Amino acid sequence: MVTTAESGLKIGGAQQLCPLDEARAAGWLADLARAATDGEAPRLAQLAGAAASSDARRLAAVMDLSPYLGGIMLRRPDWLEPLFDVDGRSRIAEIIAELNAAPSPDEAEKALMRRLREAKLEASLLLALRDLFGAADPDETVRGLSDLADAAIGAALRFALAEAERSGRLALSDPAQPEAGSGLFVLGMGKLGAHELNYSSDIDLILFFDPEAGACRDPAEGVETFSRVAKKLVKLLSERTADGYVFRTDLRLRPDPGAMPVAMPVDAALTYYEGHGRNWERAAMIKARVVAGDRPVGEAFLAELSPFVWRRYLDFAAIVDIQAMKNRIDRHRGFDGVAAYGQNVKLGPGGIREVEFFAQIQQLIAGGREPRLRARRTVDALAALARAGWIEEGARAELTEAYWFLRRVEHAVQMVADEQTHDLPEAPAEMRRIARLLGFEGETSFVEALLERMRMVEARFSGLFAEDEAAESGDAVLARLLDGGETEDGQAALRDLGYKRVEDVARIVAGWGLGRHRATRSAAAREHLAGLLPSLLPAFAKARDPDAAIAAFDGFVAGLPSGLQFFSLLASNPRLLDLLARIITAAPLLADTIARRPHVFDALIDPAFFDEMPDRALMEARLKAFLADAGDYEEVLARLRSFASEQRFLVGARLLVGALPGEEAGRAFSLLADVVIDAALGAVVQAFEAAHGRVPGGRVALLGMGRLGSRELTAGSDVDLMLIYDHDREAEESDGGRALPVSTYYARLTQRLIAALSAPMRDGILYEVDFRLRPSGNKGPLATHIDAFRKYQAEEAWTWERMALTRSRPLAGDAGLVDELVAAVRAAIEAHRDDAATDGDVSAMRHRIEREKKPRGPLDLKLRPGGLIDLEFIAQWAILTGRVGLDRIGVPTSEVLGAFEAASGEAGLAQAMRLYTRLVQLVRLGPAGAADFPDLSPSLAEQAMACLDAETIEAATARLDAVSAAVRDRFDALLPAP
Repeated sequence: MVTTAESGLKIGGAQQLCPLDEARAAGWLADLARAATDGEAPRLAQLAGAAASSDARRLAAVMDLSPYLGGIMLRRPDWLEPLFDVDGRSRIAEIIAELNAAPSPDEAEKALMRRLREAKLEASLLLALRDLFGAADPDETVRGLSDLADAAIGAALRFALAEAERSGRLALSDPAQPEAGSGLFVLGMGKLGAHELNYSSDIDLILFFDPEAGACRDPAEGVETFSRVAKKLVKLLSERTADGYVFRTDLRLRPDPGAMPVAMPVDAALTYYEGHGRNWERAAMIKARVVAGDRPVGEAFLAELSPFVWRRYLDFAAIVDIQAMKNRIDRHRGFDGVAAYGQNVKLGPGGIREVEFFAQIQQLIAGGREPRLRARRTVDALAALARAGWIEEGARAELTEAYWFLRRVEHAVQMVADEQTHDLPEAPAEMRRIARLLGFEGETSFVEALLERMRMVEARFSGLFAEDEAAESGDAVLARLLDGGETEDGQAALRDLGYKRVEDVARIVAGWGLGRHRATRSAAAREHLAGLLPSLLPAFAKARDPDAAIAAFDGFVAGLPSGLQFFSLLASNPRLLDLLARIITAAPLLADTIARRPHVFDALIDPAFFDEMPDRALMEARLKAFLADAGDYEEVLARLRSFASEQRFLVGARLLVGALPGEEAGRAFSLLADVVIDAALGAVVQAFEAAHGRVPGGRVALLGMGRLGSRELTAGSDVDLMLIYDHDREAEESDGGRALPVSTYYARLTQRLIAALSAPMRDGILYEVDFRLRPSGNKGPLATHIDAFRKYQAEEAWTWERMALTRSRPLAGDAGLVDELVAAVRAAIEAHRDDAATDGDVSAMRHRIEREKKPRGPLDLKLRPGGLIDLEFIAQWAILTGRVGLDRIGVPTSEVLGAFEAASGEAGLAQAMRLYTRLVQLVRLGPAGAADFPDLSPSLAEQAMACLDAETIEAATARLDAVSAAVRDRFDALLPAP
């Protein structure tokens, strides 16, 4: 039985459309009836002939409003005829399924190109009709377009790969699935990656391949082979033929497109992104999705790239970069405000791009710490931001509704003539065409609805960068600085405080008032900041370089997640403001940490900060949590650097405010080194054994020497280490796939440890490492067998080497070997307790150092006569000669000296050492090479003088001279010059 057209087309929807010209629409419908008759589509011909029917009227309106869609229907009425039996959504799914099917080995290139183009055209027609009839919301439309693009890309890629195999360049594992195991994958970027493709969009693709997949018959030609595949893919999709094109294809989002091939190896891509990737590339990668090819390889690549996209700490620098990008777009396009006629609905103010940027900016800021924010789709990202409290629910709802409204407008603009345009018409009649495609009767109501949404979007987007001008409060001059910074009296006030580049400083302060940083965006935060300025600006003016200090503070403010609580906290707690100013003006090492990792200030806000001093168990627990989700060896090393940097900062800050005396600071810095070096050794051993196996019975222990050994590290100390090992006597080499002789094995293990500790990475180095205290120094092997260590210490070691052993202690390694090492050190010292030459050797060494290395100033506490070396040598001599017990090996010098005084009746030495320790810990926080009080910032110099109970530099210097003279007298009495 022949079905009539009375049941209508199964497109769905209830939206009625009005043509621009009724008579012209009727003509279109008559043409469709004739085309349907000629094209053997009788039901469509009957429908088109019944002009009074609802579907006929809607088809006529679409053809009149969109000449492009009308032309498709006239050329291919057979695409509409099946819709009397099958609904449009199901037919679209069938088209996509046909493209996703396994390739036919006999299909020629031209036949595939024709099939792809016809599939795209038919699916696009049906998607457009469902959109315009109101049967599909814009979400369904963009998903359908994206699925269609995925399927077309997949079909074209499978053909290109099969062709490369036929030419002998590739060896594919499964002809029915050419992409499986090929190592080549395609990333869809932008709207395609987010399943948000627009109606006439080009598609942004990046192709990468894994050379290790083994698909290339000649691995050396991998780049060339896969680049040919990529070029074939582009041709199949974008070349215009008599049947049109499938998708315009753009490969320019790949790394350095001017220099890099169109298909890149994944290792080269990762190197690029990690070393040179920019914030706009991070933003682009938010939406990246594997759309075709070897999916497991592609997903692994995206997972490995995740740390580049999603930074671990709050990343507000992304705001500046994305705002700059948007500003460049505005300048290039000539945008100067929200408008309707002639406006670019994608890139213009209040357009689609601002909604996308609004979400992406905040995703980049916080997505590293909150994985739930890592959504590809714009509306999903807005929803996640609302759930996480980053935006209000009202903002989410408004922006989501506006986004889909703007996407429908974008589709309507492109449906008119299938042009890749986002510009609304300038002529009222053409604007009416767009309005009626969207279901509006006239352009006036459409323009009103459009402007309402665009103005809201523009306001929301602008709110990320700036709000109202700073509120008038506090000192009038400072308020004017916040308002603009160009006033002469404001700059004069800065000059009176001691600033030199007052225009630059005023510009920084004005930036706070303009809300350029998130922390200064709210009026309440700026009000608190205005109240702080009278104390804040003078505080930073005390720095040696006030201009640099205020610039450093500006960098710190830029990293704050919010300003209201922070500024109010400083206002109510001047101690914290003083601490912050001290850190930035007095302690370059700590200030550098704040500049790179502003989140470390979080700990200073914690009330427990000034009282807490972590013990080893707590420090190890924190490090374990910090490393818990680290991926590979390199990430472990990177996180160790981050952890050490933060913890050194916290110890230094406590020291700077006097919450931690110098002796305890030395213990804290050393405890941190113990924990971090232990973890580094564990990571190195694990990675090394994975490559080279284990030596039978192999054991290692790490001996800390010098300041590390005696628990007296300072903020910038290097570490002296010695690696001791043991193994089964019959062992000759390791048991791994790349076996090494025993001595080579441990030498390379030591080299790997040195690199792990001292190789520069993003967060700098862990520690500068010195292995010169090992037996025979630089002439000896890097790693020392325990038997060789015993023999050397018993028979060959010099006095100075045994002196070094008095400040040694095992830090990590096999517990049994650690015990043996402790016993070996004690035995080496005890065996030479009665050496007659010891006194003369110690004295001679001190005087030789004095001749060769002159102190650079009064605060060169190490080298000055009667300084640290004198006291350290006395302590070491006391252990070597049995005046102090062997249980004092590896303890702080002041404790050794205290024990010596208790046993000998001496006095003043331990007290002098404690004084020097407090001073040297403070001085090492200051500028590198500081050797006199004027080298320090005023606040740090005052702190150093307070240690000496002095109010002036002259008095402090005199006190130091008196202490060092007394120490030198005792040194000469105990160890006379030879």
